[in-house]
Amino acid sequence: MNISLSDKLVEHFRLTPIQKTALKKLGLETVDDLLHHFPVRYGDIAKAGNIGTLAKGETAVIFGKITDLKASKGFRTKIPMASGTVEDESGKIHCVWFNQPYLAKMTPEGASVRVEGKVSARRKTGELYLSNPKLEVVDRLPTGVGDSLFNEINSAGAENGAKHTLYPVYSESRGITSLWIYHAIRKIFRSGVLDKVADPLPADIIEKYNLPVLKTALIWIHTPMKNEDALSARKRFSFEEIFLIQLSRQQARAAYEKNPAFAIEPNEKHIQEFVKRFPFKATDAQNRAIANILEDMKGDHPMSRLLEGDVGSGKTAVAATTAYAVITSKPAGQDFGHLQVAYMCPTEILAMQHFQSFIQYFSYMPVRIALITGSGCKIFPSKVNPKGWTDISRAQLLKWIAEGTVAVVIGTHALIQKSVKFKHLAYVIIDEQHRFGMKQRAELVRKNEEGASDSPNRPGEGKAQGAPTPAPHLLSMTATPIPRTLALTIYGDLDLTLLDELPAGRKTIITESVEPAGREETYEKIREELRAGRQAFVICPRIDEPDPEKESALNAKSVKEEAKRLKREVFPEYEIGIMHSKMSSAEKDRVMDTFKRGEIHILCSTSVVEVGVNVPNATVIIIEGAERFGLAQLHQLRGRVMRSSHQAYCYVFIGGNSGGTGGGAGSLGSQRSRDRMHALVTAKNGFELAELDLVQRGAGELSGVRQWGISDVAMEALKNMKMVEAARSEAVRIITKDPTLSGFPGLKNSHFE
Repeated sequence: MNISLSDKLVEHFRLTPIQKTALKKLGLETVDDLLHHFPVRYGDIAKAGNIGTLAKGETAVIFGKITDLKASKGFRTKIPMASGTVEDESGKIHCVWFNQPYLAKMTPEGASVRVEGKVSARRKTGELYLSNPKLEVVDRLPTGVGDSLFNEINSAGAENGAKHTLYPVYSESRGITSLWIYHAIRKIFRSGVLDKVADPLPADIIEKYNLPVLKTALIWIHTPMKNEDALSARKRFSFEEIFLIQLSRQQARAAYEKNPAFAIEPNEKHIQEFVKRFPFKATDAQNRAIANILEDMKGDHPMSRLLEGDVGSGKTAVAATTAYAVITSKPAGQDFGHLQVAYMCPTEILAMQHFQSFIQYFSYMPVRIALITGSGCKIFPSKVNPKGWTDISRAQLLKWIAEGTVAVVIGTHALIQKSVKFKHLAYVIIDEQHRFGMKQRAELVRKNEEGASDSPNRPGEGKAQGAPTPAPHLLSMTATPIPRTLALTIYGDLDLTLLDELPAGRKTIITESVEPAGREETYEKIREELRAGRQAFVICPRIDEPDPEKESALNAKSVKEEAKRLKREVFPEYEIGIMHSKMSSAEKDRVMDTFKRGEIHILCSTSVVEVGVNVPNATVIIIEGAERFGLAQLHQLRGRVMRSSHQAYCYVFIGGNSGGTGGGAGSLGSQRSRDRMHALVTAKNGFELAELDLVQRGAGELSGVRQWGISDVAMEALKNMKMVEAARSEAVRIITKDPTLSGFPGLKNSHFE
């Protein structure tokens, strides 16, 4: 059988339409994709028990045949569920799966299965049962303890029929089971394709860090003879991914720093006068950040810096001050005009907010500030109202930007459209950096009209004749607390500056974890704030109510129904509005404006308000189904009410899909959820919380951070500072020695991003 890594899976496997869809959902298209679809964990046949010997409270792994499958609803709770009976030679046990009725349809009656879960007992009868156990269909049952379900492969890649007890468990999708993936990988191994794989890691790095070569690592991670083999393989792939990311970042940095830059020589006295205009006294951290950025801007090469600040730490003020230094500077060789600033935001709500903030900062100056989004364009000042803004045609705004007469342009992704060209773009600010890909960021920093073209060249490479076009200074900002190891990896091409102080007068937010029994008491506390003239956010995981018949149904509160319930049962005397991602930009703007004016007292929303929304009068936030959000996201959400000197409150509601009546298994939240909520309540700041979040999450549980583009295996590595620092130092060493990787063909062809 002749198989190549680049071959499509459909070329070697007979796939049904459902299986093709499942593979696409899992991101598996080629043979190489499948080989890099690593197990999320390993089962051990030796630990399997007999049903007849099970005891209450233990976590059991059993093999048997499943029968009596059916979907139903709870008698009192009306929760959709599936149930069935698993039987082996020693007895039977009942199993129930809450909110997963589809399992009864997906699992064949009489199938051989592996079931893993905690053994519970019914209160009245003492009958044992398994609640929400993990269920996996297997091709045959083991005939005795230690008898493996799999024919394993030795380190040479050939089957030897060795009897051992470990077997891999892969993430699945409907139509593609863990067992199917295992057998597919075994078929690939048999083809001898591993003999042709090229190892991207240099031999000296493999030897230095005692890593297995690629062929061995692939065998060990899919078919480990012992746990140590699997750990060694995961270590290798963790290091490899972090190293390749670092290599990409260092290569990008080296290339960018070759460009000339706009030298900014700010007037220190004028900078200090500008800072004094803040509505609050600048913190020491803000002053340090401003000084670092302005010092970088004096150099011959473009600045690349990440400003990481906790919620409410004043990043926008730092951005405005450094933008002031740029727009009060003249283009080289001119005593007229000014350099330009582009400020890109992830959402129209946030772009509009920054547009209004910059107008407040610069209204006393004779400069133009523009907003460009998918919904339209605005310009400040307006001829009709010198103190306000007006709508403007896109064509007219683009003309002014290209002529260089607009000093600051704030926008969303619309900023990187080909039609947007600048005359003297000297400074690019990107808010919530992680929400934009590297390609999008690169497109924005190529926006000077002279250097812009349809080619992918960097600034300075666009023209064959004349002086190269200067590249703009780049400031990326994020309010999302990031663990240091993660920041060093994904932002390896940027210098790091932290804003770790809050403006004076800000009170520490009071955060409480609330279980269903405490819901009514909490509502009364919120009513007191509303009576005092304050406002509140209510955050829900869903927009609409779930369809219980769907496999992916999420039993969680929805914005639409919760807003109705609150108005009907809890706060009938107050106005309640809703906001979510399916609303148009105009609708969102209308709702936010109404909320800011105080005409809406309670805003029921999804996490669409997670970033940047600024309503100082809102002092209370309720987060429903808090266990469904990551800790970093919870911290971002509670930041919506940390915008004033008033005392703010955050109530995180755990479990329960109705007003205090609970909702199925785990309605009170698992112990793990309680631990996470305790961390949210006690952590001193977002940075501490980010570190706790990383430590608490295990392999296969890191999907909440996939916006970083890092696999679960590599995320595990981010808990190891030494590994990250080693990968970073090796990447710096190689790029310093060979920026184009001409002497490292394996790395040059490794498709790292």
